[in-house]
Amino acid sequence: MHDVRLVRERLDDLREAMRRRDALDALGPQLDRCEGLERERRLLIQAVEERKAARNAGSQEVARRKRAGEPADDLIASGRALGDEIGRLELELGDAERSLATILLEVPNITLPDVPAGDESNNVIVRSWGDPRPSEGVRPHWDIAAQYGLFDLERAAKISGSGFAVFRGAGSRLVRALLNFFLDVHTREHGYEEVWTPVLVNRGSMTGTGQLPKFEDDAYKIADDDLFLIPTAEVPVTNLYRDEILDGAELPKAFTAYTPCFRREAGSAGKDTRGILRMHQFDKVELVRYCAPEQSETELATLLGHAESILQRLGIPYRVKLLAAGDTGFSSAKTYDLEAWAPGVGAWLEVSSCSTFTDFQARRANIRFRPAKGEKPRFVHTLNGSGLAFPRTLACILENYQQPDGAVLVPEVLRPYVGSDRIG
Repeated sequence: MHDVRLVRERLDDLREAMRRRDALDALGPQLDRCEGLERERRLLIQAVEERKAARNAGSQEVARRKRAGEPADDLIASGRALGDEIGRLELELGDAERSLATILLEVPNITLPDVPAGDESNNVIVRSWGDPRPSEGVRPHWDIAAQYGLFDLERAAKISGSGFAVFRGAGSRLVRALLNFFLDVHTREHGYEEVWTPVLVNRGSMTGTGQLPKFEDDAYKIADDDLFLIPTAEVPVTNLYRDEILDGAELPKAFTAYTPCFRREAGSAGKDTRGILRMHQFDKVELVRYCAPEQSETELATLLGHAESILQRLGIPYRVKLLAAGDTGFSSAKTYDLEAWAPGVGAWLEVSSCSTFTDFQARRANIRFRPAKGEKPRFVHTLNGSGLAFPRTLACILENYQQPDGAVLVPEVLRPYVGSDRIG
């Protein structure tokens, strides 16, 4: 959420930020409305303060007259009238502030200056790692899975519907291997504290990280309880310190969590319908970091490096893509996507998005830190990234590690967790 001072003092900067996101046409009228509401809010605050000052002065004069034995009925009546007017003005002020806050909740974050303007055609490949395997002769992961019984989409559809998977046998062991390997690396080597969170969260948590109100249609909701199935562990982990003030000496703080993730994927019908590339439920290990604003740039590089190290250890070629402003997520100020190479489908698959949100989420969730004793609290900067998402990582393993005899080698780092060196 944006500081209201941005509307008052730098509205043109906010308009330019939305133009860079290709969102000004849609949001321009709302920003104009914000400008009017902020002007109205200031006028109402001034009117309330003036009338309160007049009422206080009147009260003092009433007290003086009573001490002097002079009549004060006219001032008492005037004070009551001022009180009624103050009450009416404060109601109008509350309405204006709520309307302004409602609009600002649907205005995306301002991207950082080094983020390219425009849509996804302006995304930039920053670097790549590994040599992509040629696609010729490589079977897609769903063929391998069918041959060795690694996952069962038909029975999952019978149980739940399309977009779900039942992993079986060696497929289940691979999923469990990814979970344990990812968490072990991030906790033992990268210094993250592991947390195990609920997968149902309240409206305040979804609003705090930016999923609500704009993306409510994309979420699975338990209507009677106003709870939501999480789209990512970002939501519960970032909200751990909602409405709290942290000790600045504790920053940066780093957390990792495994959770299943649930997404309706509204508007994605017909995309990636084969295999496990686009699921309504999938597993992921998430990385979340809190830091002081001055640490934000360094922390994003650290976070990205931690996600990259997993792909390097798995031996999967990948590339790092800096997203343009129009392709950057609602809450993010800057995002790098990690895209792993899947030769069987001949595509680069996003397996991680690493983002800094500056103070956008912290303002919504009211997460602050006190730099030093006696100093005024400031909003933290939040960051997160996948480390990694399971289904596409698994697909890349099955396609990159295929052998001429039809078997699939298990990446060396996963063998202690899987208990074998090959499938098939």
